[in-house]
Amino acid sequence: MLKTLYACGLWLTLISGVAGTTDALDQIVAVVEDGVITAGELGEKVAMVKKGLRQSNTPLPPDKVLISQVLERMIIDKIQAQLAEKAGIKADEETVRAAVQSIAERNRLSVDDFRSSLAAEGIVYADFLEQIHNEIVISRLRSNQVNSQVKVSDREIENYLKSKNSASSTDIEYLLGHILISTPRAASPADVQSAKEKADKLIADIRKGTDFKQAALGSSDDEQALKGGDLGWRKKSQIPSIFVDLVDKMKEGDVDGPIRSSSGFHIIKMLGIKRDGDHLITKTRVRHILIKPTEVLTDEEAKQKLIVLRQRIENGEDFAEIAQGHSDDKGSAVKGGELGWVPPGALVPAFENAMNGLTPNQLSEPVQTQFGWHLIQVLERQETNDSGEFEKNKAREEIFKRKVEEETELWLRRIRDEAYVEIRLFQ
Repeated sequence: MLKTLYACGLWLTLISGVAGTTDALDQIVAVVEDGVITAGELGEKVAMVKKGLRQSNTPLPPDKVLISQVLERMIIDKIQAQLAEKAGIKADEETVRAAVQSIAERNRLSVDDFRSSLAAEGIVYADFLEQIHNEIVISRLRSNQVNSQVKVSDREIENYLKSKNSASSTDIEYLLGHILISTPRAASPADVQSAKEKADKLIADIRKGTDFKQAALGSSDDEQALKGGDLGWRKKSQIPSIFVDLVDKMKEGDVDGPIRSSSGFHIIKMLGIKRDGDHLITKTRVRHILIKPTEVLTDEEAKQKLIVLRQRIENGEDFAEIAQGHSDDKGSAVKGGELGWVPPGALVPAFENAMNGLTPNQLSEPVQTQFGWHLIQVLERQETNDSGEFEKNKAREEIFKRKVEEETELWLRRIRDEAYVEIRLFQ
């Protein structure tokens, strides 16, 4: 088969990203259930990955190894896309546009400038939109299949909070590298032994000087393989549970493993350790008056009613009394409109954004949310480094993320094992 690939120009397309003949680009390199991956699609993805690796100064593995890794990622993505389609999971244009705008804002660019920057890097905007669309769909699929099944108990939260023995231990962040040598779900003793021997040899090679990222690119079955196994900076609570007991004993540069799990054998390297600063949260004591549109009160009339109430307060009338007499939020109206002390993220974005822009005692202009029109007044703010409810919510979030990551790894291996896949490239 490789001789055929060389003859038709397909191999050149894959390793260099150059345009090949139409026949070469249309060559099927893998069948995935009722779909296919073509050489043209694979070649584009390989070229993109190579560009990213060069920009991050990561040594490139041999072409055949890189192509195999990229193809495997594409197969898993194809399987997920097919499952999403069968489940009727979609992403509308507005959601994709909002995601692109968010990415542009994080890069401190307008959407037009961001689009121009993509073009300067040789990225076709339509292809980028398709990539974002696919990522949203896959994210929703995982949320349905994995996230919805993960539960965090109160006992787990209590144990997590008890394990925070000192402030110093919670301030530390770790940068871990990870390699997974996977085993089949129904692995035979021979499969397990073969995987362990491969992991043992990799550890020995890494300790002798083999670049960890290159080893991950060439050998890891983990989803982060194309990032050189980089798991990113994480606090201890965010590290997969099978590695947690090891990180305290590791110094920067240390390699540990193989660590056995139901997915296979894991190798980790401590790429970096750093301390994080104190985490301060700002709580806001706020009150509001809500006017809801109704069948007899139009949206514009609700807004105008609130403008009149605002003017009365500006003229000296008491906010609390007006809230008690006019606010449609009956729960807060009896308290003079007070919502109490609220932490970040507790209120809907439109309300919170307006609130965050106010100084104490300042009245907002009418603010619209899905609940109606609001007049907002901030009474006071305070910064705190310790909030019991905040800590519990944070603990729940971090435990949830860790469990989702572990379950996602198992789920990906399962759907890959259960899918019909025929790889034709290296036959």
